[in-house]
Amino acid sequence: MKHDPRAGEGHLETEHEDWLVASLNRVIRQAIRVLAVLMMLVILWCVADVGLVLYQKLSSPPIMLLDLNDIFAVFAAFLAVLIAIEIFANITLYLRDDVIHVKLVLATALMAIARKVIVLDTETLTPEYLYGIGAVVLALGISYWLVSGKART
Repeated sequence: MKHDPRAGEGHLETEHEDWLVASLNRVIRQAIRVLAVLMMLVILWCVADVGLVLYQKLSSPPIMLLDLNDIFAVFAAFLAVLIAIEIFANITLYLRDDVIHVKLVLATALMAIARKVIVLDTETLTPEYLYGIGAVVLALGISYWLVSGKART
């Protein structure tokens, strides 16, 4: 096995003593590349969706005006694109470094739960659901704070 200066850091070793494990690792890396391409296509699709949602909301009466529900629908579409971009960043960073960056994964999860909070319809939800969302936000926030190193300063 060739010496890799990053040995022990990554999940997928490109050079391995066992030819089967090395072959399987190459297949997995190719699968990750396919996921990156598919995520890029999802991002482009979501951007088109943002344009369509904005067009539909602005072209329906009253023309060129957005009510509060329309604004939330547009925000939800925008945030979905941003979450997809974060997931793409996770995939490409994993391809480059072969390590799962916990801080970026937590940031993506925070963005996803923030999107959920922004578009919540509080009139139709139970208190238990809202407490659950609050607990998830709190847990992710504390986890991000701990991982970011702010807790040590």
